[in-house]
Amino acid sequence: MHKNSAGILLFRFHNNSLEVLLIHPGGPYFAKKDIGVWSIPKGEFLEGENPLDAAKREFKEEIGVEIEDTGFIELSPIEQKNNKTVFAWALQGDIDTSIIKSNTFEIEWPPKSGIRRSFPEVDKGEWFDAAAAKIKINERQVALIDELLKKLNL
Repeated sequence: MHKNSAGILLFRFHNNSLEVLLIHPGGPYFAKKDIGVWSIPKGEFLEGENPLDAAKREFKEEIGVEIEDTGFIELSPIEQKNNKTVFAWALQGDIDTSIIKSNTFEIEWPPKSGIRRSFPEVDKGEWFDAAAAKIKINERQVALIDELLKKLNL
Protein backbone atom coordinates (compact mmCIF):
# COMPACT_ATOMS: atom_id res chain seq x y z
CA MET A 1 0.00 0.00 0.00
CA HIS A 2 1.34 3.41 -0.99
CA LYS A 3 1.94 5.79 1.92
CA ASN A 4 2.27 9.56 2.08
CA SER A 5 4.29 11.71 4.45
CA ALA A 6 4.34 15.44 4.98
CA GLY A 7 7.09 17.55 6.47
CA ILE A 8 8.69 20.93 6.92
CA LEU A 9 12.15 22.00 5.85
CA LEU A 10 12.93 24.77 8.33
CA PHE A 11 15.65 27.16 7.19
CA ARG A 12 17.46 30.20 8.49
CA PHE A 13 20.27 32.51 7.52
CA HIS A 14 23.22 32.33 9.92
CA ASN A 15 26.36 34.39 9.24
CA ASN A 16 24.93 35.17 5.78
CA SER A 17 24.72 31.46 4.96
CA LEU A 18 21.61 29.33 4.48
CA GLU A 19 21.18 26.58 7.06
CA VAL A 20 18.51 23.89 7.27
CA LEU A 21 17.23 21.99 10.27
CA LEU A 22 17.54 18.21 10.03
CA ILE A 23 16.58 15.56 12.55
CA HIS A 24 18.27 12.28 13.40
CA PRO A 25 15.92 9.32 13.97
CA GLY A 26 15.87 7.92 17.47
CA GLY A 27 15.96 4.32 18.55
CA PRO A 28 18.55 1.58 18.41
CA TYR A 29 18.54 1.01 14.63
CA PHE A 30 19.97 4.45 13.87
CA ALA A 31 22.06 5.04 16.99
CA LYS A 32 25.39 4.61 15.20
CA LYS A 33 24.33 5.77 11.74
CA ASP A 34 24.93 9.28 10.45
CA ILE A 35 25.43 9.79 6.71
CA GLY A 36 22.20 9.49 4.74
CA VAL A 37 19.85 8.91 7.69
CA TRP A 38 18.99 12.47 8.72
CA SER A 39 15.65 13.84 7.53
CA ILE A 40 13.33 16.78 7.54
CA PRO A 41 10.76 16.51 10.35
CA LYS A 42 7.94 14.55 8.70
CA GLY A 43 5.42 11.82 9.19
CA GLU A 44 2.62 9.87 7.60
CA PHE A 45 -0.85 11.23 7.02
CA LEU A 46 -4.12 9.64 6.08
CA GLU A 47 -5.99 10.00 2.82
CA GLY A 48 -8.25 13.01 3.01
CA GLU A 49 -6.07 14.79 5.58
CA ASN A 50 -4.63 18.15 4.53
CA PRO A 51 -0.90 17.52 3.92
CA LEU A 52 0.20 20.93 5.24
CA ASP A 53 -1.80 20.40 8.43
CA ALA A 54 -0.13 16.99 8.76
CA ALA A 55 3.31 18.55 8.22
CA LYS A 56 2.67 21.06 11.01
CA ARG A 57 1.41 18.31 13.33
CA GLU A 58 4.43 16.13 12.63
CA PHE A 59 6.81 19.05 13.23
CA LYS A 60 5.21 19.56 16.65
CA GLU A 61 5.41 15.82 17.45
CA GLU A 62 9.03 15.42 16.36
CA ILE A 63 10.48 18.76 17.48
CA GLY A 64 8.16 19.74 20.32
CA VAL A 65 7.64 23.24 18.92
CA GLU A 66 4.54 24.65 17.27
CA ILE A 67 5.24 26.70 14.16
CA GLU A 68 3.57 29.79 12.75
CA ASP A 69 1.07 29.45 9.92
CA THR A 70 2.66 31.96 7.56
CA GLY A 71 5.31 32.00 4.87
CA PHE A 72 5.27 28.38 3.74
CA ILE A 73 7.05 27.65 0.45
CA GLU A 74 5.57 24.59 -1.23
CA LEU A 75 8.17 22.17 -2.57
CA SER A 76 7.68 19.45 -5.18
CA PRO A 77 6.79 16.03 -3.74
CA ILE A 78 9.55 13.42 -3.78
CA GLU A 79 9.46 9.62 -3.84
CA GLN A 80 11.60 7.81 -1.30
CA LYS A 81 13.09 4.36 -1.92
CA ASN A 82 10.31 2.80 0.17
CA ASN A 83 7.79 4.17 -2.38
CA LYS A 84 6.53 6.72 0.14
CA THR A 85 5.63 10.12 -1.33
CA VAL A 86 6.87 13.02 0.77
CA PHE A 87 5.05 16.35 0.51
CA ALA A 88 7.14 19.18 1.94
CA TRP A 89 7.08 22.88 2.64
CA ALA A 90 10.01 25.12 3.45
CA LEU A 91 9.62 27.73 6.17
CA GLN A 92 12.04 30.35 7.41
CA GLY A 93 12.44 30.21 11.16
CA ASP A 94 14.85 29.51 13.96
CA ILE A 95 14.73 27.20 16.94
CA ASP A 96 17.24 26.25 19.58
CA THR A 97 18.05 22.60 18.90
CA SER A 98 18.78 22.00 22.58
CA ILE A 99 15.04 22.22 23.33
CA ILE A 100 13.98 19.52 20.85
CA LYS A 101 11.76 16.97 22.54
CA SER A 102 9.95 14.43 20.41
CA ASN A 103 7.25 11.91 21.12
CA THR A 104 8.30 8.29 21.72
CA PHE A 105 7.66 4.88 20.22
CA GLU A 106 7.86 1.43 21.77
CA ILE A 107 9.54 -1.67 20.35
CA GLU A 108 10.84 -5.00 21.58
CA TRP A 109 14.53 -4.44 22.33
CA PRO A 110 16.75 -6.34 22.14
CA PRO A 111 14.96 -8.30 19.41
CA LYS A 112 13.22 -11.48 20.58
CA SER A 113 13.96 -10.62 24.22
CA GLY A 114 10.34 -10.03 25.20
CA ILE A 115 11.41 -6.67 26.66
CA ARG A 116 9.53 -3.60 25.42
CA ARG A 117 11.38 -0.30 25.53
CA SER A 118 10.48 3.27 24.62
CA PHE A 119 12.69 5.45 22.46
CA PRO A 120 12.34 9.03 21.24
CA GLU A 121 11.22 9.30 17.62
CA VAL A 122 13.95 11.92 17.16
CA ASP A 123 17.12 11.83 19.22
CA LYS A 124 18.54 15.16 18.04
CA GLY A 125 18.23 17.96 15.55
CA GLU A 126 20.96 20.13 14.10
CA TRP A 127 21.41 23.05 11.75
CA PHE A 128 23.55 22.31 8.67
CA ASP A 129 24.68 24.45 5.77
CA ALA A 130 23.31 23.21 2.45
CA ALA A 131 26.46 21.30 1.44
CA ALA A 132 26.69 19.40 4.74
CA ALA A 133 22.93 18.80 4.80
CA LYS A 134 23.05 17.14 1.38
CA ILE A 135 25.53 14.60 2.80
CA LYS A 136 23.63 13.94 6.03
CA ILE A 137 20.07 13.78 4.66
CA ASN A 138 18.31 10.79 3.14
CA GLU A 139 19.50 10.82 -0.49
CA ARG A 140 16.01 11.23 -1.94
CA GLN A 141 15.41 14.32 0.22
CA VAL A 142 18.40 16.16 -1.30
CA ALA A 143 15.98 17.35 -4.00
CA LEU A 144 14.08 19.33 -1.35
CA ILE A 145 17.22 21.29 -0.43
CA ASP A 146 18.09 21.83 -4.09
CA GLU A 147 14.60 23.15 -4.83
CA LEU A 148 14.74 25.48 -1.82
CA LEU A 149 18.07 26.88 -2.98
CA LYS A 150 16.61 27.45 -6.44
CA LYS A 151 13.46 29.13 -5.10
CA LEU A 152 15.61 31.43 -2.92
CA ASN A 153 17.94 32.18 -5.87
CA LEU A 154 20.97 30.86 -3.98
